[in-house]
Amino acid sequence: MPIRSLPLFPALALLLAGPLQAASDPADWDGVLEEARGQSVYWYAWGGDDRTNRYLDWVAGRVAEEHDLTLVHVKLDDTSAAVSRVLAERSAGNLDDGSIDLIWINGENFAAMQEADLLHGPFAARLPNFALTHPAHNPEVVTDFTLPTEGYESPWGKAQITFYYDGNAFSRDGTMAEEPPRSIEALLAWAEANPGRFTYPRIPDFTGSTFLKQALIALAEDTAPFYAPTDESDFAAVTAPLWDYLDDLHPHLWRSGRQFPATGPELRRLMSDGELSLAFTFYPSEPAAAVADFELPGSVRSYVLEEGTLGNVHFVAIPFNSPRRAGAMVVANFLLSPEAQAHKQSLAVWGDRTVLDVARLPAADRTLFAINEENPAMLPADALEKTLPEPHPSWMTALQAAWRERYVGR
Repeated sequence: MPIRSLPLFPALALLLAGPLQAASDPADWDGVLEEARGQSVYWYAWGGDDRTNRYLDWVAGRVAEEHDLTLVHVKLDDTSAAVSRVLAERSAGNLDDGSIDLIWINGENFAAMQEADLLHGPFAARLPNFALTHPAHNPEVVTDFTLPTEGYESPWGKAQITFYYDGNAFSRDGTMAEEPPRSIEALLAWAEANPGRFTYPRIPDFTGSTFLKQALIALAEDTAPFYAPTDESDFAAVTAPLWDYLDDLHPHLWRSGRQFPATGPELRRLMSDGELSLAFTFYPSEPAAAVADFELPGSVRSYVLEEGTLGNVHFVAIPFNSPRRAGAMVVANFLLSPEAQAHKQSLAVWGDRTVLDVARLPAADRTLFAINEENPAMLPADALEKTLPEPHPSWMTALQAAWRERYVGR
């Protein structure tokens, strides 16, 4: 079936009022809680960062304590592996005893699962804590890469490209000798003047792929095509400026663009080891958290590009054949609690931004989200106001394929 792309507000109405497809109705939340007790919930989620993994371990401890649930984090290198597994189970006729109960998902993987009818729902708006996101005022919690989620995903965190640099590399005699590049064009000029001191993760890594989209949007004369499927535009013509840019950039990257770090955490390690002077992350508080953990030097500072940077919400979803949907919904609801969201945002834990509408929380809960701006690597509170929306998910897939065809094996 085609990917659904209903207008946002009709989709939101559908999300709030649509019928459930199966049992474990969250409208009877007491019934869901009772059904969930004793269940083992298998959460397939990216496992490539120690800080994230520690947070998921904490979640497992809290839901065990509060709800008598066993949460098992099945660590993934790539979310597409979970999508493939659910699809294989359906192809084998396994329609009600799947191995996956919850997936950390967004973007092209959500689109693929929706297109193939692989998700349970709608369920998200009926979670008791979902109301704390106030979707009428924050439509990003019900939209994923331009597609309405229609209740098939529950939000649990926010991300936005954030650049960070080692201030010592930009200073002479203790004073700033030059500014870090604040546009995609300036980044190329800086890389030419500072060869080997910047790079991006190897495609199809999510962070590296997001860098491609950031550059594409910044270089385009018209960004409208990016918010519709790729087959509605001339892909080669629209992306030509990106490939010209990367052809110019690659010779000046770390290891002359012949190798790339595998992930965002590996990019951070290159900064820690002093091999890079400039890097970026999809988690705005990551540099400050890494400085607090002594993983990055205290001279690191964060900033965003003047043209704005790409941002999105990340979600959890329940496969259609999960036999433990009640437990999965209890976990999804706990992830939206002020306790869990504030713990996740803490620099001492992960630093991932909350999806809750903090201004509308009770005063006691609002205090949980106070940001420690004394950390010199922390962005100012208003730095992320210019958020660029994610393109249609088809652009991610197409850019990854084109990048590999152009650069792999060179």
